Amino acid sequence: MAFIEVIEPEQATGLLRGIYDGLVLSRGKVADVHKIQSLHPETIQAHMDLYMSVMFSASPLSRAEREMMAVVVSMQNGCPYCQEHHGQALNHYWKDHDRLARLRADPATADLSARELALCGFAQLVTRDPSASSDGAAVAGLKAAGLNDRAILDAALVIGYFNFVNRIVLSLGVELETNPGGYKY
Repeated sequence: MAFIEVIEPEQATGLLRGIYDGLVLSRGKVADVHKIQSLHPETIQAHMDLYMSVMFSASPLSRAEREMMAVVVSMQNGCPYCQEHHGQALNHYWKDHDRLARLRADPATADLSARELALCGFAQLVTRDPSASSDGAAVAGLKAAGLNDRAILDAALVIGYFNFVNRIVLSLGVELETNPGGYKY
């Protein structure tokens, strides 16, 4: 149960009601990660704008690569909510539950390409110790794996976004919904 008050969709009015209705229309339903922000509705819209840009806009990174990094960051942070939600999204592309389980256990066992392994390593490093990447070696490793500067920027944005969201979820007690699936990808 959340540690702060949450306004459920059936109690929402005004701006919050419009935001919830828009989420149902665009995503299929309202996630608890959005409901936790219901006392400050403007942040839900800003959050969704950032999420849609980072995860769905045109990018040299595939949607699967972005979801894969979301799972890896969420594993590093111990965030079961985001691991489950973004694991389901990743498996929408992978269609391999066993591979997803191996990614969650250890990315090195998940039959990943060199590029995917480099992205996972970058996600782990930046999440565990952001200053460890400040010498440029991590970015050089991504370039050696064939990623261009835009792909590296997008990877950093995905990693930063999920570190942000994991902290909201964990610190405010957002629990995994009974039925966490059913979103439009």
